[in-house]
Amino acid sequence: MTTTSNYAANHAADLSPDDYILLGLATCFIKVDGEVSQVQVIEPIPSAALEAIIKGIPTSYELATATQLGAVLQGDQPQLPENFPASVQFCDDFAFRATAAARTYKSRPEAQSHIPIGSTKSDFNFSIERKRVLNSDRIVKAEDNVKQHAYTHQVL
Repeated sequence: MTTTSNYAANHAADLSPDDYILLGLATCFIKVDGEVSQVQVIEPIPSAALEAIIKGIPTSYELATATQLGAVLQGDQPQLPENFPASVQFCDDFAFRATAAARTYKSRPEAQSHIPIGSTKSDFNFSIERKRVLNSDRIVKAEDNVKQHAYTHQVL
């Protein structure tokens, strides 16, 4: 999905360039040929996730910056915020996820008070103990099924 400055053209008629958006710098991992490598990714953070992160759950976000939607979506390319490293990557479907996250702050404007526009917060409970692998495939096998006793569903 490409994003232009005319948000209505991209099924986001309810959004404007002035709408609040929170961008997080996440530490994720990519698995290639059995080797796991670390990458930093910019992701929009929806309001529900922010509320959980603020309460202290472990998160892969090192920092979060509050800005306006128009500052990160100009033309058909996402724009790198100034306090993010140049080596960072944008998440998949960034424009779609950014507009979806912006809608969550429109429906819960009180969530915007945690990190006001123009500010950055970095005192999260950052942890990469549970690695977020971006390209993992889940393969379900018959051995993964839980075995039940024959009488589990019978009335004794």
